[in-house]
Amino acid sequence: MTASESPDAKAELRLYLQSARDALLWKLEGLSEYDVRRPLTPTGTNLLGLVKHVAGVEFGYLGDTFARPSGEPLPWVDEKAEANADMWATADESREQIVGLYHRAWAHADATIEALPLDTVGTVPWWAPHRAEVTLHHAVVRVIADAQRHAGHADIVRELIDGSVGMREDNVAVPPGDATYWESHRNRLEQAAREADRARPVVPGP
Repeated sequence: MTASESPDAKAELRLYLQSARDALLWKLEGLSEYDVRRPLTPTGTNLLGLVKHVAGVEFGYLGDTFARPSGEPLPWVDEKAEANADMWATADESREQIVGLYHRAWAHADATIEALPLDTVGTVPWWAPHRAEVTLHHAVVRVIADAQRHAGHADIVRELIDGSVGMREDNVAVPPGDATYWESHRNRLEQAAREADRARPVVPGP
């Protein structure tokens, strides 16, 4: 058994995957239906939409790719669905439905990781045939990267909603400081940015 095939390797991958999952769902806690859905960027990034998206990612890469379909209906990932349909929740899709779907995606993905060796080769159905084959190890790393990326998006969106930040309730991962401290800190950064801009203006391109 190689190091990458050891039980510890799977446990390590699962640890980082689960930390992203937990961080993402924590960002929904204590918010209204409006706040979990409201778009906070010009491209519409919103908390519940991020959860909906990553649920589909797990079902796809750690299910369909390895001939382990979940049977879950995911009409928003169909090729005929409208663009970005997986990145927001309709008024008819409840928070409970989407969070429940994500929990079922976890269980399905974890069962795939448990059942198959990490060097198992699968085929990503939506990739071009010449590059569609991936190992389970590659697929898990890809899903971790995607989940952690979107957990970072969720962190910023939640901060824009009510100022809450951090990875977990017991580990916010930012220095302590009250509102006065953070306002002063932000103003200092703004000043530094303006000074840098005056000192090194952008040179127009050709």
